[in-house]
Amino acid sequence: MNKKKTLGLTLYVIFLLLPIYWLLVMSFKSNQEILGSLSFWPNNFTFDNYMTIFTDASWYTGYLNSIYYVSLNMAITLTVALPAAYAFSRFNFMGDKHLFFWLLTNRMSPPAVFLLPFFQLYSSVGLFDTHIGVALAHCLFNVPLAVWILEGFMSGVPREIDETAYIDGYTFPKFFVKIFIPLIRSGIGVTAFFIFMFSWVELLLARTLTSVDAKPIAAVMTRTVSASGIDWGVLAAAGVLTILPGVLVIWFVRNHVAKGFALGRV
Repeated sequence: MNKKKTLGLTLYVIFLLLPIYWLLVMSFKSNQEILGSLSFWPNNFTFDNYMTIFTDASWYTGYLNSIYYVSLNMAITLTVALPAAYAFSRFNFMGDKHLFFWLLTNRMSPPAVFLLPFFQLYSSVGLFDTHIGVALAHCLFNVPLAVWILEGFMSGVPREIDETAYIDGYTFPKFFVKIFIPLIRSGIGVTAFFIFMFSWVELLLARTLTSVDAKPIAAVMTRTVSASGIDWGVLAAAGVLTILPGVLVIWFVRNHVAKGFALGRV
């Protein structure tokens, strides 16, 4: 039975990793070799695809734009969601349950619903094709999710800790930053992970609300068709480089994510 489980798990992992391996192999092939015979390893190993991305401004600026507005979105979302989640976890007020549920319903809405309102609003106020514009648009979906996740972690912290800190003379900002936030760092790690993943892979809003100056890498990858056809090698290299930031984020928050799935409401 153990051998069957091991075999099944091995086949499952191979099935999951095969597309990533194939993408990696394609990134080191020329376009002619990709369109030619089938091979599991490059016959003529080349770095030209990666050099194209690192030397062509239309490619590497896409990565810089994505990293910029994703970082902005994470900073804004956590800044807003932390005090909001604390209020939901510590205070009872009229309509708190309804407001909490309404926030979560925003996250359940598809981005296409808000596409036209965002486009018209941003065109009117000058936020179209700006990094802050995309970051704020993503906040509509990330803030409710962040509040929902963080509220679960904060509710698990005893209220006596708050009362003891106030008795010891702590002001709320000092208590919140020095005592409370370290207690929920696993929840913050989980929240940051989900914020990053949504903002990094979201394409519809990011593509519609940008044109040149803030165009993300996901939008650049959808516009690789030229007169000679699709450059599959460059597209594969761009895909590999797009996966790397997500891998790095998972690596840095892996311990927090593991604790968060065990302790939080995720």
